[in-house]
Amino acid sequence: MSEEQYHSASHCKYLTQYHIIWCPEFRFAVLQKGADDKLKNIIADICNQYGYEIKALEVMHDHIHIFVDCPQTVAPCDIARTLKSISAIEMLKAYPELKQFYSRRGVLWSRGYFVSTAGHISEATVKKYIEEQKSHD
Repeated sequence: MSEEQYHSASHCKYLTQYHIIWCPEFRFAVLQKGADDKLKNIIADICNQYGYEIKALEVMHDHIHIFVDCPQTVAPCDIARTLKSISAIEMLKAYPELKQFYSRRGVLWSRGYFVSTAGHISEATVKKYIEEQKSHD
């Protein structure tokens, strides 16, 4: 791994990357017909605001994959919570029909999520996996 890929903080060098997956409530296929592109833009804005670098992002009809490089001080649960909460608010604003569809539950995303760490060796594997998800759907 080249030196440029590591990040520096005051007393450390680090590379912190996570593969995170989450789904709409009940895993309904609601992320289509433009909602997928809108969600990608929302997630990109959130990541930019919080200092997370998107390595790969794919929005499927019924789940989201993101591979992010983030500061070493941020816990993966905080990344997932930030992405899910802000994106839900923005998506429900942009798509009132989603708010109506999920009105009984009052939430867009399911409570859970998947997260795994990824080092340099598996980075290419994770990216390839995410990029190939659209063709498997």
